[in-house]
Amino acid sequence: MPEINHINLKNAEGLVYCCLRNKLVKLDEEQEQTFCKMCKMYAGPAGGRGVECVWEDMRDVGNPHVVTDPHEEFKMNQMRQVGPNFLSTLIVFG
Repeated sequence: MPEINHINLKNAEGLVYCCLRNKLVKLDEEQEQTFCKMCKMYAGPAGGRGVECVWEDMRDVGNPHVVTDPHEEFKMNQMRQVGPNFLSTLIVFG
């Protein structure tokens, strides 16, 4: 699975999707100092317009993946693909 550079641009409310916390966060000084700067996925401030994060993304997205709608990005990251091995396990142990 390739590492994808996610460029998360702040929306009008100053929100971005945070993969580490799996939620929408207000990208302010506290968020950046408390979470972003300490996060292994952190890749920079996106030119002051948001935050860049690099992580393995199972989705079929471009690289870089530019996010302008954090609500949609959150929703899309809640969907998980279920492969045949998982289904087999459910049949055997379910």
